[in-house]
Amino acid sequence: MYLTAPEDLGSILGDQPAYRTDQVRNWLYRTPVLSIADMTNLPAELRRRLADRHWPFHLEIEQTADAHTTRKWLFRTPDGAAIETVLMGYPKRTTVCISSQVGCAMGCTFCATGQYGFDRHLEAGEIVAQVAYANAALRSSPIAGSPDHVTNVVFMGMGEPLANYDRVRESLRRLIETMGISARSITVSTVGVAPGIRRLAAEPWPVNLAISLHAADDASRSEIVPLNRRYPIDDLVTAAREFFAAKGRRVSIEWTLIAGKNDSEGDAAALAGIAERMRAHVNVIPLNPTPLGEDRPPDRSRVTRFVRTLRDAGITATERDTRGRDIDAACGQLRLRSARRTELPERVVSPR
Repeated sequence: MYLTAPEDLGSILGDQPAYRTDQVRNWLYRTPVLSIADMTNLPAELRRRLADRHWPFHLEIEQTADAHTTRKWLFRTPDGAAIETVLMGYPKRTTVCISSQVGCAMGCTFCATGQYGFDRHLEAGEIVAQVAYANAALRSSPIAGSPDHVTNVVFMGMGEPLANYDRVRESLRRLIETMGISARSITVSTVGVAPGIRRLAAEPWPVNLAISLHAADDASRSEIVPLNRRYPIDDLVTAAREFFAAKGRRVSIEWTLIAGKNDSEGDAAALAGIAERMRAHVNVIPLNPTPLGEDRPPDRSRVTRFVRTLRDAGITATERDTRGRDIDAACGQLRLRSARRTELPERVVSPR
């Protein structure tokens, strides 16, 4: 049912009275449940009729880590596409990291999703359903010490959101206007699709923008992020400044630390200059190694030195909490290992 726009749900309910549409919409977006059998104010016959149309995917694999505060799901769509979603609980927020594509065409060298290649775009309903599933899972099994509902959404899973712009835009509309999630609690991450950044700046919702930079000069960045050849760093700086001017929202720079490639004090100093031009906050993320890549994260002392160099230059910098290293934490890894039929230490769940 998530493949149908919220305002069009009446079209799949047949001759049901109008208030049934409101009831179904509420169960899908406001108080999601894992099973349509739990939509208790719907007639049994209607629930039976809609049962196969509830989720646009089924749960194939679930993994947990970090004392059960991190959950990672691999969903499978009817056409065989694999979607990864991660739910992370913190003391004051519960964040879901969602995918916008099946695979990715950007080809970033350190990314498991890009190493696997691109299959297709996700539909808006497939994107929104990941958030709804997370909310339903939290209703069924809350994360101890965290809010019992999704408070934050990050488009940082599989795929490049701004390469699937129209569907991502529609998913934002549904998340904000129907599900009721604050736009200021939603972050869209991009590897640098400059025209998409400008389109996002023109939208009515004050969402957050994160730019995955990973290198501070065009030659190095083009090796790590091939899209840089089309939209070099100066273009991203200009687009980020336009976004800030339009939204009044500080941009975040995502910087995956890769040993020997972008982890020196010189790299940090150059990054500080770009962050100052963008008026950006920097998230430093030690690399999660991927099965098909040779890159490795730097040691602890080098990470600490990198962050300290940024802060000494007056940049607000945070080392992101790395979750789920023992459950294929990097986006695309679970899909990759499933496709290769490798032994997995997770719980395999039957379709609901």
